Amino acid sequence: MTRLQNQAPTAPRSRSRTGRRAALSVLTAAALVLGAGACGGRATTHHKPGTSHEQATGSVGRLLSSDDGSGHRLRQVDAKGAPEVTVAVRPDSEDGWNVHLSVRNFRFTPDSVGGGALLGRGHARLFLDGHPLARVYGTWFHLSESLLRGAGGGTELTARLYADDHTAWAVGSTPVQATAALTATATTPPASTPAEPAPGTTLEISVRDGKVSPAPGRAEIKKGRTVRLRVRSDHDDTLHVHGYDKEARLPAGRTVTLTFTADRTGLFEVETHESDLLLTQLVVR
Repeated sequence: MTRLQNQAPTAPRSRSRTGRRAALSVLTAAALVLGAGACGGRATTHHKPGTSHEQATGSVGRLLSSDDGSGHRLRQVDAKGAPEVTVAVRPDSEDGWNVHLSVRNFRFTPDSVGGGALLGRGHARLFLDGHPLARVYGTWFHLSESLLRGAGGGTELTARLYADDHTAWAVGSTPVQATAALTATATTPPASTPAEPAPGTTLEISVRDGKVSPAPGRAEIKKGRTVRLRVRSDHDDTLHVHGYDKEARLPAGRTVTLTFTADRTGLFEVETHESDLLLTQLVVR
């Protein structure tokens, strides 16, 4: 009778071990959940190895089948709140040009290049007469004469905005970009040698919320020179140059270039028809 009592506790010990294993599993799962939550840090947009850039981009905008002309597919977004860029160039006193990019609804994110597309983020690329020149991760870029020579030379510099996944931001199936002309001598000429006048004049103008930027003023144009008016409006409108009877449609969110030769002297107003805004005045002499 005593031996039977000593052997009886065997079954409860087995149940105790099973309970400890279950408790350990619960604690392990909880630690994994807590550990994942405690990792913190900013979320990365980088895609997994083996997947393409475009497979990792999610549903930002609409990925078009067409590309920007350099092999990068267009990612179309609505005009309202879309990234915008303007470009200005000026000769550097020692070498080449200093390029300044002004952006709106956009910021440069060099730390996440190669990741998924996030609206209003990415980088820019420079093109010279349509040929790829450089990738830019900030608002300033020095364009050296050696880089220009290596690219075969050219006069039209284009800055285009891209998402982190290298797709080109687009509005109305057109890449978001701006263009400036490299028409002056890149380096400062000697004091005894007058600089040659630029063969053309390019004016960059934008219209947003009924306001013109830069504020309307007067541009001095030498007779016979080429005038390029690059205008971007946030609503559909019509561009008109009085006196020359030149017109161009202004689709909302797109930059339109109107080019003509200033072969007539006088004071000529440039305005929009629908909104009746004065954009600038051309003084041709």
